[in-house]
Amino acid sequence: MSRSSFLSSLGWDDSWAESFAPYDGLVPGRVVRVDRGRCGVLTEHGEVQAGWRHEPPCAGDWVALRGLPGGADQVAAILPRRTAFVRGGVGRESRGGLSGDSQGQLLAANVDVALVVEPASPDTGLGRIERLLALAWQSGATPYVVITKADLAADLPGLLEAVSAAAPGVGVHAVSAVTGDGLDAVRAVATGTSVLLGPSGAGKSTLVNALAGEEVMRTQAIRASDGRGRHTTTHRELVVVPGGLVIDTPGVRRVGLYEAGEGLSRAFAEVEELAEECRFGDCAHETEPGCAVLAAVEAGDLPERRLAGWRRLRREAAWMAARTDARLRAERLRERKVLHRRIRRDRPR
Repeated sequence: MSRSSFLSSLGWDDSWAESFAPYDGLVPGRVVRVDRGRCGVLTEHGEVQAGWRHEPPCAGDWVALRGLPGGADQVAAILPRRTAFVRGGVGRESRGGLSGDSQGQLLAANVDVALVVEPASPDTGLGRIERLLALAWQSGATPYVVITKADLAADLPGLLEAVSAAAPGVGVHAVSAVTGDGLDAVRAVATGTSVLLGPSGAGKSTLVNALAGEEVMRTQAIRASDGRGRHTTTHRELVVVPGGLVIDTPGVRRVGLYEAGEGLSRAFAEVEELAEECRFGDCAHETEPGCAVLAAVEAGDLPERRLAGWRRLRREAAWMAARTDARLRAERLRERKVLHRRIRRDRPR
């Protein structure tokens, strides 16, 4: 396979080639995993291990590699990302169930499709689906919901109806890795580069294996107590599958929304549309007269659970934004102090 055709199979195109033009003499490659200060990068010469000096790369990044004396490789540059999955709330816990770390964590880059994976079970998390859809919309990728282990569902039609109500405007697919039902529908939408997002035991690695047609990700048997699989994936990894690429991610216990205003608007599109009909432009949809959102809830046109979820995630996003603003203000203050000390130090005496 030629260099151009191999890189094309990883998502390389004329736009990426243009971005790479300043790095003539270096080697282009795509990051497949990052672990313990090293990253695996697929290049025309195969997979190589590389380190980096500055910003760490993540799964899905396109990078320019420089060869070092002794045969080692180093990431000299990360090409500008087209899309990025960034979550907040990944440091130590703080009040409100959020992280004390106000900076976001990059989960995956240059993703075209986000598959929000949730298992068919009595405790299928509609709130978690809404949260991950907000993250997906914010990233710039096209989201879909995939309900795994459909063969275990007691009432699959009822479950899909509930999920569809929590995911307006998003395609919902039910799959079973055991029977193969639904896999063709997922393959049809998982084009380009896809990322799988969902809790531990949702069947993400099993789904990757089913899409690949072979075991490329290690899995563990489901627990008899609740039908869930055990946590297997410990790092994000990009896998080549027929017709595209898939990034498997570890189960996410907590996903704080980081700069997610647009994502929330898309995830709760029907609430946003109703809000445009409210009497007051700054209506909080609490007790205001003429609130079209509250009227829709009372009429049964908008599930109360959807409004409660919208309120919860809006509060969380606002809290995270305030934390981020405070961090930026503190950083600017520190920078000014350093600059003033340098000026005083260098001032002629």
